Amino acid sequence: MIDVSTLAMNKVSADSHVTEPPNCYLDYIDPGYRDRAPKVVRGPAGGDVFVVDGLPGFIPMGIISAAGKNPKDIRLDEARFEDLHKGGWDPLARLLDQKRDGVVAEVIYPTVGMALCNLNDLQYQSACFRAYNRWLEEFVSAAPDRYIGIGQTAVASVEEAIQDLYDIKDQGLQGVMLPGEPGTSFDYDNPAFDPLWQAAVDLKMPLSFHTLTSGRGKNSMGIFSETRGPKENRSHSFIRANQDIIGMFIWSRIFERFPELKIVSVESDAGWAPHFIYKLDYHYDRRRYWSGFYDMEKRPGDYFRDNVCLTFQDDYVALKTVDLMNYKNLLWANDFPHSDSTWPLSYKFFNLASVLTDEQRLGIFRNNVRSLYGLD
Repeated sequence: MIDVSTLAMNKVSADSHVTEPPNCYLDYIDPGYRDRAPKVVRGPAGGDVFVVDGLPGFIPMGIISAAGKNPKDIRLDEARFEDLHKGGWDPLARLLDQKRDGVVAEVIYPTVGMALCNLNDLQYQSACFRAYNRWLEEFVSAAPDRYIGIGQTAVASVEEAIQDLYDIKDQGLQGVMLPGEPGTSFDYDNPAFDPLWQAAVDLKMPLSFHTLTSGRGKNSMGIFSETRGPKENRSHSFIRANQDIIGMFIWSRIFERFPELKIVSVESDAGWAPHFIYKLDYHYDRRRYWSGFYDMEKRPGDYFRDNVCLTFQDDYVALKTVDLMNYKNLLWANDFPHSDSTWPLSYKFFNLASVLTDEQRLGIFRNNVRSLYGLD
């Protein structure tokens, strides 16, 4: 076991991202979709942007690779691809980038792929995800002891999603990110999804739900186009979408049927979780009798503590309330190279984590991720 005194330079990030290069989809997508593949073009402000057939607007490269920049200096779509962090798409350059932040291994999520979760054309979406999975397979192979790749599936059907899980596993990837809303006509609470949950358990594949991946009919990044009050009020919708998914898994008894299933709520913070757990149990204790909800094997708050993992970057509230949660399911991340990243100054938050016990800090910054994905 690593000594906590050296942990600052030996952290594991539970949520980091690639910056998909211009050839990611063009070179790896099925030939029948190549003319529609997501591609990089020069945007109206002179920077590079991804355009995706079927999504409004564009995905600006400047904001998705702005780690380390002063927030005052970030511009939405003025950066060109060659000016971005090379570690976003070059796996060897990335090792040096993350070494600078004291990160020795990381869970790798997509960036453009998050926006693709909001496509309506499911077959096109599936083709894009499989192209990304092929590209990611090559990326993580450059340092398989450092990179924990998370594949994508469109969940166009239960059967297709199950096959995707097996394919993703065969590609050497170690988890899968599901869109916040499945492509099926029924939602994740439907028992028809039970074979998918069983497959995830059998394959020991945690299922991730990332913010900004819930909602067809929103803009390209999954943000509600209409919100009460100023547009800044939309920022809370990111967390609410993941809270809805967690509640659905608990109240529809998915964890009761599949106690070994793990889901990861990615980049939605954790400081809100103690009150969420309290409200789960409050409803169960006070309202289930007259609502006709029969007893569960465990209290709903216990399912949250046992089956739901939460990633966060600099959520100090989570550190202060850690004893109201299961710290073994709390996962720190530096979110490199996104604009919300703590890179390359993650040591500042690590120092704040001195409020934790040594065991808690070792788990949250390193060992919990290792346990979740069965790593050495």
